[in-house]
Amino acid sequence: MMLKLTWRNLWRNPKRTLITMASVTFAVMLAIIMQSLQKGVFDHLVKNVVSFYNGYIQIHKQGYHNEQVIDNSFEFDSSFLDRLQQNPGIKEAIPRLETFVLASMSNITKGCMLVGIDPIRENKLTQLKERVIKGNYFNEDDTQVALIAEGLARKLNIHITDTLVLLGQGYQGTLAAGKFKITGIAHFGSPVLNDAVVFLPLASAQSFLNAPDLITSFALAIDDPRNMLAIQQQVNSIAGKEYEVMNWEEQLPEIANHIKADTASFYVFNGILYLIIAFGIFGTIIMMTVERKYEFGMFVAIGMKKTRLAIMLLFETMLIALLGVLAGIILSMPLVWLLNINPIRLTGQAAAIYERFGFEALFPAALHAPIFIAQSFIVLVIALLIGLYPVGFVIKLNPVIGMKA
Repeated sequence: MMLKLTWRNLWRNPKRTLITMASVTFAVMLAIIMQSLQKGVFDHLVKNVVSFYNGYIQIHKQGYHNEQVIDNSFEFDSSFLDRLQQNPGIKEAIPRLETFVLASMSNITKGCMLVGIDPIRENKLTQLKERVIKGNYFNEDDTQVALIAEGLARKLNIHITDTLVLLGQGYQGTLAAGKFKITGIAHFGSPVLNDAVVFLPLASAQSFLNAPDLITSFALAIDDPRNMLAIQQQVNSIAGKEYEVMNWEEQLPEIANHIKADTASFYVFNGILYLIIAFGIFGTIIMMTVERKYEFGMFVAIGMKKTRLAIMLLFETMLIALLGVLAGIILSMPLVWLLNINPIRLTGQAAAIYERFGFEALFPAALHAPIFIAQSFIVLVIALLIGLYPVGFVIKLNPVIGMKA
């Protein structure tokens, strides 16, 4: 009976009810979209810079992280690789040989990072094959060929089938020089990678650098980023003191700190957002309560208990809040989906600022169910707490004064 009466009361004045519902709906939509954008941007940043090249965990020889030179490489050990792959949390261990060289085409020379890779294993971590926008990816038996990043290719004015000259220092100070045919051009989301990377098949890189059977790192593809620290500890016990095992936050502290700082500032922003939401809902609840002052006074005057009237008002607030939250979820879903498949892309000077720090100026939204649940719950709690105002108003109401209003 109480619910039936509550439902009828809501729609005796549909305009008032819809205005209150709209304030809750807008609050839910705003909270969900903002949280989805924040998570989407951070996920995209980590995916671009970490999982698209660096890997969540890397294994080096002791001292390599502080002095990243080819002399700090180590011998590729298939038995060590087998022990790593016995860990169920490790999907793949990708060997690499990395160093810095000069890349030259005609009369143009640029410094770049040279990476020797196992084409099959590398593709399992970075999906490098899918990043090739011109030409072809490496075949297993390819030699004396190179895959170049799009930005570097543009700087060198080099194209498919052109010959790239590489010059640098090989293992133990030897001279490294060679010519490689460009077989493909790849695009990376991270401007830092896109402007400065050349890939060679691992055997070709080892031959070029006079470093037979040597690699500088294993990059690990793991099953779940949430298990990163546990897997790191397990790998540490396998590797021993000869190797250093580092997660991406230890290797790239500037990015990890950037995410932590932005997360902290987002919590402050979220607090301000919830405050604005609370005032918006509170304003509509006050309006609704004042408009019904005569009605409340009349109910009490004809003998309705204040506690019963207060319960009815609380039910009204709960129903309005629930309907508003459901509407907010339904309306925000297509908006978040659109921002997920068509992310916001900055251009001009704003994009240049982000790219200067090595970030792609792209802002996708994350389609993440817990965001919808958490933000809806928070707004629902805010609405219900504010809904206590008309309850208190009725408890203190003098029916004679109320009916005079």
